[in-house]
Amino acid sequence: MAKKHGHHGGSWKVAYADFVTAMMALFLCLWLTAQDTKIKDSVERAFRNPFAAVTKESVGIIPNEDKNKIASTASQSKGDFQSISAVEMSMIKKITEDLAKMLQQSEEAQHSVELEMLGDGLRINVFDRSQKPIFEPDSDVFTTYGGWVFSTLAWEISRYSTFQIELEGHTEARPLSGREAHGKWELSTDRANAARRKLVGSGVNPGQVFKVAGFADTQPMPNQPPAAESNRRVTVTLKISDPGSKLETAAHHGVGS
Repeated sequence: MAKKHGHHGGSWKVAYADFVTAMMALFLCLWLTAQDTKIKDSVERAFRNPFAAVTKESVGIIPNEDKNKIASTASQSKGDFQSISAVEMSMIKKITEDLAKMLQQSEEAQHSVELEMLGDGLRINVFDRSQKPIFEPDSDVFTTYGGWVFSTLAWEISRYSTFQIELEGHTEARPLSGREAHGKWELSTDRANAARRKLVGSGVNPGQVFKVAGFADTQPMPNQPPAAESNRRVTVTLKISDPGSKLETAAHHGVGS
């Protein structure tokens, strides 16, 4: 009578899967050791910090030979669409979504803050409206509400250390009350610098700020008359970091700490 053979199960599949995984790791190591220093450095940066590892020359960790191959997915935005990668664009979209969710939690903030995606970053307009002012009248001193708005923005921005930050102050076209020696140029610059201090004091890396400027009433909002209240604002622009950028301060007078 024939003897029945026992069922051996599928344990061999587990061993085979381990073998294939080990071979993949071996081939990856052999491939990596055969690459030049530039690629090795790129791989190392990718493991240390996936976001910071992305450069303008690549949409991943391996540099592209042709910069023209890089394409932005922001077809409706302004700016240089060849200047950022898909991962960088994803980062911009993510912080925009996070800030939008934050604004939805406060009806007042929705009227004070406007978000605009750019080809190479994000522009945040913070409006100093009469019904809910950000600053004390004709002053660079924050109201309680204005301090909350910028502290909340700082909390979101501080999570994305690869952005460079530009701060610009703007005013509407009207005389300032009782400040003949301290005009719109000084006020707009002082407010931009006050915003810088608030962001840094609320957790933003000081090294991310590379521009602080005041433009008085020379740059009104699109389709708005120069005297419109909506021109009274501080603009926070987040841009993908450029290693070659230098700290810049633009002011009618010195920008203090």
